[in-house]
Amino acid sequence: MLLAGGIVVGLVLFLRPPAQDMPPLTDSFTEPMPQPEADGRLLGHFPYPLAHGADLVEVIPGRRLHGDAAAAFLAMKRDAAEDGVQLRLLSAFRDRETQHNLFFPIMVERSQRPEERARVSAPPGYSEHHTGYALDMGDARHPELDLDEAFDQSSAFAWLQQHASRYHFRMSFPVDNGQGVAYEPWHWRWEGSSHALELFEQARRFNAATLTIH
Repeated sequence: MLLAGGIVVGLVLFLRPPAQDMPPLTDSFTEPMPQPEADGRLLGHFPYPLAHGADLVEVIPGRRLHGDAAAAFLAMKRDAAEDGVQLRLLSAFRDRETQHNLFFPIMVERSQRPEERARVSAPPGYSEHHTGYALDMGDARHPELDLDEAFDQSSAFAWLQQHASRYHFRMSFPVDNGQGVAYEPWHWRWEGSSHALELFEQARRFNAATLTIH
């Protein structure tokens, strides 16, 4: 456990993304983080800036979103409730430290390669959650489906598929998405402003182009 703890500390110092100018770290558990692609992607994920704190509002205790996305989510949640669907906010804005803790310590604990970890979690600096426009949702009546692919069998997901676009929400990582990220039916991003559209334009174009090629 002492060795693993030392590795995690080393990884904290190793990467404060984007870390393109940092030397790679090697150890017995992990491989060096690769360099980003020419288009900015790192292990399939595009880089995203942190939302300004002044732009974030608390939707529920401990969960903040950009004010525009928060208003859209609350309206969507209210309308879903009128249809008998209880949307639940699981995760919203994340800073780089939080994303770091979701990526590196778990990668070390599971003896994963960076490519394996990136299938299910973005490296810090590359998460849509940094923008304040992305959120993870669940079905309050079926919490056992939280953050599980089986969420797509819930009434909440069925409602989202039919209605989410009216509130400018788009599922970020559908099945076989071009970025190579694991299917996440619970992860959606808000694209209802010019700023949000600009932030996600590169990912949107990339996935559309990949879909056309296939």
